[in-house]
Amino acid sequence: MSKQELVNYVADKTGLSKKDAEAALSSFVDGVKSALKKGDSVTLVGFGTFSVSHRKARTGRNPQTGATIQISARKVPVFKAGKGLKETVN
Repeated sequence: MSKQELVNYVADKTGLSKKDAEAALSSFVDGVKSALKKGDSVTLVGFGTFSVSHRKARTGRNPQTGATIQISARKVPVFKAGKGLKETVN
């Protein structure tokens, strides 16, 4: 499902205009991004949790040359599905 399809779905289910539904979806995404940037997590009970995970620095290998390279530490966004979402998919 694309963003536009999701906007159309939200507009149909809520009775909002497509413009208002897109604004709501965009504000949700911005809120999640803002929370993750601060290092917080966002939990939607029954759906899942958005959080930040820390990856340690490690040694990797360049697949083209086979040379060993150093991969730096970084923070990555993570989504863990909640029980309700898992049950819906199964």
